[in-house]
Amino acid sequence: MVRSGGYSAAMPPSARKGPATTPRYIAIAALLRDHIATEQLGPHTLLPSERELAERHGVSRMTARQALSLLESEGVVYRKPPRGTFVAEPRVRFHIGSFSEEVSRLGRRPAARLLWAEHQHPTPAVRIALGLDDQAMVNVFHRLRTVDDVPFALETTFLPADLTPGILDISDDGSLWAVLRDRYGLDLAKSTAVLESIVLDDASSAQLGVRAGSAGTLLTRRTEDGTGRCVEYARDVYRADRASFEVSEMLGAHRLSAV
Repeated sequence: MVRSGGYSAAMPPSARKGPATTPRYIAIAALLRDHIATEQLGPHTLLPSERELAERHGVSRMTARQALSLLESEGVVYRKPPRGTFVAEPRVRFHIGSFSEEVSRLGRRPAARLLWAEHQHPTPAVRIALGLDDQAMVNVFHRLRTVDDVPFALETTFLPADLTPGILDISDDGSLWAVLRDRYGLDLAKSTAVLESIVLDDASSAQLGVRAGSAGTLLTRRTEDGTGRCVEYARDVYRADRASFEVSEMLGAHRLSAV
C-alpha cells in the first residue's frame, strides 16, 4: 500500500546490491529525502512503513528502520508509534541577527517568555566578549523563544549595564534589538556568530520540548555598534530539528572588492 502518493521504489545505483560503497540505508534515506522535496509533501504526510520500505527495496526491516532513523535525526521526519512515520515541519531558516525580525520576515509569529533576568557581575568570558572593565556590570535576559507557539531556542543575552539602564523593567516578549535601537539609540552595525553542534542537557531538553540528549545548535554571538563597541553578547541554544542557518560570504577578488 502506497501511503504517500506517487512514491517510486526505483533505487539509485548506489542503493542496489553490488560493489557500491554507500550503505543501503543511506541510499534509501536519500531517496525518501528527495521524494519529500520533489513531491513537495506537506508536513504530517504519512510515509511508507518499515515493512513497506523493506519490501520495495529488497532490504531487511532493520535497514529500513535505519533509513527512517537517519531522517528522524535530521529533523526531516518524526515518528508516532504505532501510527507511523510522518513528514516533519520544515526548519525555519535564520540569518544571523534578531530572532524576532527573522521569524517575522518569514511570515511566522515570534514570541518570547522570560525565564529570568538579572543585573549581575559578568563572568570573565562575558567581560572579555563585551570588552568591559573589572567593575562593570551587565544586564542579563534568559528567555524561551517560540515560533507559532512551538519552542525553538533558549536565549541568554548579556548587555552592558551602562548602555542599558532600566532595560530589565521593560516588556520582554519581543525583539531586544528593537529596544536597543529605539529606546537606547544604539546603532547595531555588525553581528558575528559561531555555530557549534551540541547535545542538549536534561533541563534544556525539557524547556524545548524534546527528548533528553537530542541534538542542538549553540549560537554564540557578538553584536557591535557603528563605533566597533560590543553592545551585546549572546549564547543561544536552538533545537537542531527546527532551525537552520544561512550564511553567505564573498569569495576571492569579490571579497576584496567589497572591503
